[in-house]
Amino acid sequence: MPTKAVRELPREEHILPGTRSCAACGLMLTYRHALKALEPDKTIVAVPASCMTVLHGVYPVTPVKVVCINNTFAATGASVSGIVAGLKATGKEGYTVVAFAGDGGTYDIGIQSLSGALERGVDFIYICYDNEGYMNTGTQRSSASPAGAITSTTPVLSKLEHKKDMLRIVEAHCIPYVATASPAYPLDLYDKVRAAKDISGPRYIEVHAPCPPGWGFPNKDLIKMGKLAVDTGIHVLYEIRDGKFSLTSRSLALAEKGRKKTVADYVKGQTRFKKISEEQIRRLQEFTDKRWEEFLKRHGEV
Repeated sequence: MPTKAVRELPREEHILPGTRSCAACGLMLTYRHALKALEPDKTIVAVPASCMTVLHGVYPVTPVKVVCINNTFAATGASVSGIVAGLKATGKEGYTVVAFAGDGGTYDIGIQSLSGALERGVDFIYICYDNEGYMNTGTQRSSASPAGAITSTTPVLSKLEHKKDMLRIVEAHCIPYVATASPAYPLDLYDKVRAAKDISGPRYIEVHAPCPPGWGFPNKDLIKMGKLAVDTGIHVLYEIRDGKFSLTSRSLALAEKGRKKTVADYVKGQTRFKKISEEQIRRLQEFTDKRWEEFLKRHGEV
């Protein structure tokens, strides 16, 4: 059953005060609720070079109460494969192996090892926190950066290309569970991590993680920005279980009786879109609407 209220979430916190993450970090909020959905005493986390590495702190001190293994930027899929194999070889059962990687370590640098792990059917959860750029190293462009956004490697013009559809790439591996989530909808996020925990084989969850310093909006607007992404269809909440697609949470409500907001409502609150043209907004709206219609069709086929 879906979690109905915040009071139903576990009260224990697995991240102590004093992390090195930025204020109002979408990743931090995502990690907090994901760990509540797991059993930290029986969870092993693999992390590539990323904001997550910063959050965990400098060895041997960390504010996170979970075993974490740092791996190289490109090797997250290989790292979790080795961890799973090691647990099996030593007869240790009941552990959940979880990879937490940003869009740079997923869409770009880590896609090869991730694809390999998915194809081999490795029993792990992969959570991509998508803040749409290389935020840890200076907000450089990634293939997850949306069209019209400025990054430190697109200083003259904003990014011209639309965001890579990583979710379709992952789905093409025919794994048992694929889902999207947002820290702006923590109950939906919690339920999806819980669902993934109880499934065997490769599971992939992509979380749209707003980044105030990288996107250029006030810290207080973290949740507002996350909700705007969903309300405009920029980020759609859904899950695919054994090939069956269904919209969830706010996206389901919008499909049933809601009215999406415009892309213009979303971009105007972020300085990374300060150079976006009216033509680019129009094209981004068309791109968003086309994807939304495809999702509605798939949801109706269930």
